[in-house]
Amino acid sequence: MKHRAGSSKIKYEHAMIQGLRTFLEKELEPLDYVEAIFPGEIKRTKGISSGFKVRFKYATKTGVKLLAYAPSVVQEVFVVTKDPEALRRFIEEREDL
Repeated sequence: MKHRAGSSKIKYEHAMIQGLRTFLEKELEPLDYVEAIFPGEIKRTKGISSGFKVRFKYATKTGVKLLAYAPSVVQEVFVVTKDPEALRRFIEEREDL
């Protein structure tokens, strides 16, 4: 499939903020209930975040929308999954670390 590396679940069409690619490849991609990952648009933010973090935004018809934050930027990440609740718990557990 276009913009994918081998059997990867991640679509590499867009640039990614610092730390996101590592998080997607090491944390999300190995999960059995994650079928595909689509990093989206990067936007500048006025607030200053101290480092990389990912937050669950909401469930969609086909999965979930996540927001990935890095200093002065935010990036949407859409994840196709049949178990959005499990993914929500997974992300929220990492927020507390």
